Amino acid sequence: QVQLVESGGGLVQAGGSLRLSCAASGSTSNINAMAWYRQAPGNERELVAVISSGGATTYADSVKGRATISRDNAKNTVYLQMNSLKPEDTAVYYCNVKSVSRVYGVGYYWGQGTQVTVSS
Repeated sequence: QVQLVESGGGLVQAGGSLRLSCAASGSTSNINAMAWYRQAPGNERELVAVISSGGATTYADSVKGRATISRDNAKNTVYLQMNSLKPEDTAVYYCNVKSVSRVYGVGYYWGQGTQVTVSS
């Protein structure tokens, strides 16, 4: 089992920046990929960015050039730096990790979410 705790959300003006953090605990040795998703009211949850165990990154088109995902494996933490924020970035941001275990197989875990609100 992996437990995730996000932090760093809040209210920011358009054009501003935020850095989200997600700390993992529990069976962290099995963590593979780490990702950020977001869900705006009335919308489906969507992938924002993902980083593999090797550091390869993928971004949604909507955030390319404005977002940077990174991870600190020593701290079992994944970060999302968001710059040039827009009102349409307003959403609850969720951390997600993929765990791969010989005993339990592949599992996905979610954090509780952190609200990001961008005012115009």
